[in-house]
Amino acid sequence: METLIRQHMAAEERADPEGSVAMYTEDIEHDVVGDPGGPKHGIPAALEFYRGLCEEFRAEKEERTRTYYADDAITIENVMTGTVPNSFMGLPGDGRRISFRILHVFEFRDGRISRENVWLDSASIVAQLTAPARTG
Repeated sequence: METLIRQHMAAEERADPEGSVAMYTEDIEHDVVGDPGGPKHGIPAALEFYRGLCEEFRAEKEERTRTYYADDAITIENVMTGTVPNSFMGLPGDGRRISFRILHVFEFRDGRISRENVWLDSASIVAQLTAPARTG
């Protein structure tokens, strides 16, 4: 399970949408809580999500802070850092570098990731993207 998560996260950091979904089951449920489009079902829908994400956010690193294990699931808390070249969550990024907490709940079946549930600290993201630009 750890190997699959590490491969998935590494693909996100490389801005590799195809690599991000390579360890998913065909019927993956990809659920970013609060996404207006709701949960995505199947690899094509998840791939479309990651293609859009790669345009909106350039992940630089995810620093794991906590890990919780179950028989067929892992929950991880991370601090995500990256750059917003254009816009993210409907807000202009203008190349800003942001960091925020993120919680992933991964479920596994048949040696693959069958569900990914993602919770973002959206208040922190909004605060950073709407704060006055620093000068000097």
